[in-house]
Amino acid sequence: MSKPRDVFKLSRDWLSIQEVVDAVSSPSCGAISVFIGTTREDVVEDRKVIGLEYEAYDSMVQSEFTKLCADIRERWPAVSHICVHHRLGWVKVGEASVAMAISSPHREDAQQAVHFCIRQLKAAVPIWKKEVYDTQESIWKENAECLWAGHNEQRPITSSENHKD
Repeated sequence: MSKPRDVFKLSRDWLSIQEVVDAVSSPSCGAISVFIGTTREDVVEDRKVIGLEYEAYDSMVQSEFTKLCADIRERWPAVSHICVHHRLGWVKVGEASVAMAISSPHREDAQQAVHFCIRQLKAAVPIWKKEVYDTQESIWKENAECLWAGHNEQRPITSSENHKD
């Protein structure tokens, strides 16, 4: 079995799903679970979302990602490789904002780990988004999972929640 790999990349360019999948591929893994988050068209108070603008606290992002990977490996020891690529800057409707893949010998671990990874990425990794509307107005948005959000009463994820389908 190959040494575990954890790959995180912030990019102002289009995300390559194949690059994310290749980063976690391994002959010892029978499963690669992938999540692709895209910018969706939405209407907020009669304004149409035309895109998102992402910013990150670069010096803290990698350390939070490292903690996230350690947490994933503690919860799902069979996970082999983890890769997350996230866009920065302008991302128009329909384009990928985040792409992640996690590999493991069997699908259940990879699927559960991907679900946990996106929730925790949005909750703890300092990446912010601003919605931009067709009126040229914009507003910074908090993720519902965000631990520092004033409206959010986050509770720790319990081990029983790790294994929900």
